[in-house]
Amino acid sequence: IARQRALAMLERVGIPAPDQRLNEYPHQLSGGMRQRVMIAMALTMQPDLLIADEPTTALDVTIQAQILDLLREMQRESGMAILFITHDLGVIAELCDRVTVMYAGCVVEQANVTELFSTPRHPYTQGLLRSIP
Repeated sequence: IARQRALAMLERVGIPAPDQRLNEYPHQLSGGMRQRVMIAMALTMQPDLLIADEPTTALDVTIQAQILDLLREMQRESGMAILFITHDLGVIAELCDRVTVMYAGCVVEQANVTELFSTPRHPYTQGLLRSIP
């Protein structure tokens, strides 16, 4: 049963030929596939909250978009909340409803995403937004 569930989750997150991939080592998978495997592992127990710590770091733009689409789809299907931890303001703008900005380990600002991007209050947040290319 565990093998069947693992195969189903790998298929659900878009791993091609999951029955073959199940027997491969991590170094045999691309970065995007490794990230999909980690998402499958995290979602196996159907959590109410997924903590995604830098889920797209070190992935190329195409794979990053695929991973974000996958997370959005999984969230929509299951209704789970996702806590994104990221330095990528593009990810925040695209996926988040609410944003908490931290500086030196302290929360300095919280707002809905539209408000934060249009009228940031804290100088650190303002600096972050000015640094967007």
